[in-house]
Amino acid sequence: MTVRTRPLPMVADLYGDIEPAPPVATWRRYLPGLVIVAAGTLAAGFLSDHYGVPVTLMALLIGLALNFLSADARLTPGLAFASRSLLRWGIVLVGVRVTFGQIVALGPVALLAVLGIVAATIASGVWIARRLGFDAAFGTLAGGAVAICGASAAMALATTLGERRVGQAQLTLVLVGISAMSATAMMTYPLLAHALHFSDLQAGFLTGGAIHDVAQALGAGYSYSKGAGEIAAIVKLTRVALLAPVLAIVSLFVPRDGEKRAGVGVPWFVVGFFVLAGVNSLGIVPAVAASAAEKAAAALLAAAVTATAIRSPLSQLLEAGPRPLLVIGGATLVSLSLALGAAVWLVK
Repeated sequence: MTVRTRPLPMVADLYGDIEPAPPVATWRRYLPGLVIVAAGTLAAGFLSDHYGVPVTLMALLIGLALNFLSADARLTPGLAFASRSLLRWGIVLVGVRVTFGQIVALGPVALLAVLGIVAATIASGVWIARRLGFDAAFGTLAGGAVAICGASAAMALATTLGERRVGQAQLTLVLVGISAMSATAMMTYPLLAHALHFSDLQAGFLTGGAIHDVAQALGAGYSYSKGAGEIAAIVKLTRVALLAPVLAIVSLFVPRDGEKRAGVGVPWFVVGFFVLAGVNSLGIVPAVAASAAEKAAAALLAAAVTATAIRSPLSQLLEAGPRPLLVIGGATLVSLSLALGAAVWLVK
């Protein structure tokens, strides 16, 4: 007697939680999109070197100018790879900017002040976002970008939260807002420090503790004085070092797309960040290798920004209006107020 076997019934994906099996990808499928990303990133680097503009801002603008290319399906695999995989390796290499000795040298009072500023800024981003009708994921993205290291933190938080919680349009809006706010802060915060007759220590803490992007925080500090620039570098790199713990906390409270909350899981690129920072803290990384790793991190992050801007749905950007920028602006004011208060009363 033969027994007929019935095929297993198909399960309806009612909530969009079942990931479809990805098609088999070869390097030829990635190549067209990666060529476009490489060309845009090289152009951004050229403009940044010749005009002194942050490379991430140039990458963002060039990517938005090339947004029409997202309609070409042949570019999709390469663009997706650049906006995800290259980003994660860039985050790992950011660890070469940080040593644990720099954090210890900051001192306990200033270190606690930096921790408080970062935590309060992220919390304010979530609170403002909810008041304006956004969810906590967008508030975490905007607040974390302001609190830690601008576009780099935004990209890292976006890949940790996942595209179902933070879409390409929301991420691009945060990148635009962060670039505008950081450029404004670089020009105005040193003037504020001069008006308040801050010491080098106080001015360095203000610029390093409140300005979003690393390059612009250091530029503002050194525009005040050499001493202020050195303090700004230490404070800012301490904020950069907090990127990994923040990503780990976010990953614990928010499971990744399509995954159930099962135990403690930390993304591999967060672990890589910690490992590289630890190795760098031992002082065994040659200066040439550290410089090359830092340049590679900047290039990979710029490539990820370019790809993200190309993939962004511009129609959703226009529909969002100014409300997302209000979240970033509110978190920026909170960060400035707290850093200013700490510089006046805690840092002497």
